[in-house]
Amino acid sequence: MGLKTIKDLDLSGKRVILRVDFNVPLSEGVVTDSTRIEMALPTIRYILDQPGASLIVMTHLGRPKGEKKPELSLAPVAKKFSELLGRDVKMAPDCIGEEVQQLAQELNPGEVMLLENLRFYKEETNNDSEFSKALASLADVYVNDAFGTAHRAHASTEGTAKYLPAAAGFLIEKEVAFFGKLLTNPEKPFAAVIGGAKVSSKIGVLETLLEKCDDIIIGGAMAYTFLKVQGYEIGESLFEEEYSRTAENFLKAAEQQGVRIILPLDHIAGKEFSETAEPISVDGIDIPEGLIGMDIGPKTLAAVEQALKKAASIVWNGPMGVFEMKQFAQGTLKVAEMVASCDGTTVVGGGDSVAAVNKFGFADRIDHVSTGGGASLEFLEGRVLPGIAALES
Repeated sequence: MGLKTIKDLDLSGKRVILRVDFNVPLSEGVVTDSTRIEMALPTIRYILDQPGASLIVMTHLGRPKGEKKPELSLAPVAKKFSELLGRDVKMAPDCIGEEVQQLAQELNPGEVMLLENLRFYKEETNNDSEFSKALASLADVYVNDAFGTAHRAHASTEGTAKYLPAAAGFLIEKEVAFFGKLLTNPEKPFAAVIGGAKVSSKIGVLETLLEKCDDIIIGGAMAYTFLKVQGYEIGESLFEEEYSRTAENFLKAAEQQGVRIILPLDHIAGKEFSETAEPISVDGIDIPEGLIGMDIGPKTLAAVEQALKKAASIVWNGPMGVFEMKQFAQGTLKVAEMVASCDGTTVVGGGDSVAAVNKFGFADRIDHVSTGGGASLEFLEGRVLPGIAALES
């Protein structure tokens, strides 16, 4: 099963409908971060470079839940998109209907039209076949470059692909290439850095990676559940009691398979979970009563560095502490720096770790920074993503 990509399709003289992820932040009707638009430009320019091709772009924005909400209109996005592309982008009044049909048919070669917010219709998230057909009827060819929504079987990500010749854009192609290699044939030693708040949301990823990794580093609030089941004191830190058996089984399986699990050896703690909390160093694994673990300490960082220095492949998903609060950001910052300095293949996926590498300015030193939060998590769990399965020849 190979992924069909945009280069497998003949686009000359064709009207192309392209699903992108332009779910960008807006403030007072202005796009405040256009990264997602910029990342889709190579695919868009490639389509427009094909002789006689015209382009219809579709995306969702926010969560209008099937209602037409003017504050979630894509008009400000069309304006920013037009600026970045350096050519006029027509804003459609809707995403389906006779008027949109007419506008699509009148598109000249080289012209671009952006459809209105797909999620103004509940049929989009319900993957309604009539809605998918209506979108497909606007064009001759379908391309999906929205990795961020590939884990959802929606009309524009999975449904439309059934009614037109379909392929992946360059972004999805790159995501599949990097994640696919890590899951099927990673260069060894392979180290995973998994952080975040809850064992419950990451256990699927941890169990999949157990089969592939040499070292797994566990940080963030979920580390305290693992420490607690090993008999350590965790003070007032987060403990998911209903996952204690799962955590025990995971540690046992790792031991049997000879996978090294690195858990915090020391901590930066606080008396309360707040912006004003004073950072308190805890020089050991046990956290005293009355304190909450908020970040990893220097001993832990030294152990992490040993593992990452020798790695030929690294995947990082989830922060090491409460990096949004400056006084508890050091662990995540230092790990970002270590990942960026590694000579091996480095992949960062998941919303928070991507936000961290962008915030600390390391993104350009990492081989692949994923565009999808939930999608990259599910990919790492080895799940089938409907939006990608629909593009396999």
